[in-house]
Amino acid sequence: PLTLEEVRMLVELFYLPYHHGALAQELLEHFRWLRANSLSVGVPATAPDACGGARWRGRAQSFQRLCARTCRLHSRFVSTAGRALLYDLHPYLWDIRNMLLAASAFVLWLGCQSITAPILLGRDAEPWARRGGLFGELQALLPVGNSCDLFYHPPPLFPSSQLYLLRPLLPLDKVGAMAWRGWSEVSQGLQLSCAPRLAGRLLGSFLSLSPEYTFVLEDEDGPCGYAAGALHAEGFLQQRDSSWLPAVRHKYPPELGTGGPALGQEAVLFFHAEPLAVPQPVLRRFPSLVQLGTAPRVLDVGASRSLALCLLSALRANGSRGVFCQVSDTDRQQLSFYSKLG
Repeated sequence: PLTLEEVRMLVELFYLPYHHGALAQELLEHFRWLRANSLSVGVPATAPDACGGARWRGRAQSFQRLCARTCRLHSRFVSTAGRALLYDLHPYLWDIRNMLLAASAFVLWLGCQSITAPILLGRDAEPWARRGGLFGELQALLPVGNSCDLFYHPPPLFPSSQLYLLRPLLPLDKVGAMAWRGWSEVSQGLQLSCAPRLAGRLLGSFLSLSPEYTFVLEDEDGPCGYAAGALHAEGFLQQRDSSWLPAVRHKYPPELGTGGPALGQEAVLFFHAEPLAVPQPVLRRFPSLVQLGTAPRVLDVGASRSLALCLLSALRANGSRGVFCQVSDTDRQQLSFYSKLG
C-alpha cells in the first residue's frame, strides 16, 4: 500500500487551486530560480562567479530529485491504489508526471549548454491558455507554455506504472558514439522497430550535426525513444547534404546492402538517393527541424508528449518561432505517432 509519506506528497501536489503544499511550492521555487539564473551555467572554474555555477548545479540536482520522487509516486499510485480512486485521481497525477519529465529534461539541458545561455522568450497569455494549479504554473515556466494545444491530451484508458527518464544526449553517451559506427549499431542502441530506417536516415545526421538538441527517453529496459532537432534547419540541411551524406555514402557503398536483410538494403540505398528539397516558404515560416520516435513498447503517449515538450522548449528558448518535420506519406508508423501527439 501507499505509505503515509506518499499520501502526504499526493496531497501537497494538489492542495488547493491557488495555495500549494510544501512539495509543489519547492518544485516551483527551484524551477523559477533555475530558469532565471541559467546564465551562471558553464562558468569556468577559475572565473570569479564560479561559485554561482556550483550553486546552480546544486539546486538543479535538488529539482531532479523532487521530479524523480513525483514520477515514482505516479508509478506507485498506479500499482497500489484501488481502482475507483485510481481512475478519479490518475488524470491529474499523470499530467504532473508528464510535465515534470519535460521540466526535468529542460533543466538538464540548460546545465549542458556550452554556448551563451538561452534567451527565454515569454509573452502574456490569454487566461484560457493555461490550466490552474501546479500544472498551470509549471506550464507557464516552460518557453512553449502559451502553446496550449501541446498540453491537452486525454489520459490513457489503461494507466501504466512504467517509470521513464528523459534527458539530453550527453557528450560521452553510448548512443552518441554509435552515430559514427553506422545505422545498425544506432538502431540496436535505441531498440526501435524498423530502426535502420528511423535511426540511420533521420537520427544519424542529428547526432553528428546537432547533438545539442537531442533528447533520449529511457525506461527500465534502456533507451526507448528520442527527440532531435536543428535550430537553423536551412544551414543544417545544407551541411547534411554537402558533408555528412557524402561521408556516409563513402562508408556505406550501394553494394554493401546486397545480400543482407531487406531493411538493411533499404537503409543503405536510401543514403544514395538525393534528398528532397524543403521549399523556402516552409523554411521561412518554420525555421527549425524536428524528428521524434519511440519504441513500440512505449504505449504511454504522455512520455512521447514530454519528449516533444522538452525539445520544443529547448528550441524556443534559443529563439525558434516554428518547427516542421519530414515524414514520408507511406510511413504509417510515424504518421500515427505524430497524430497521437496532436
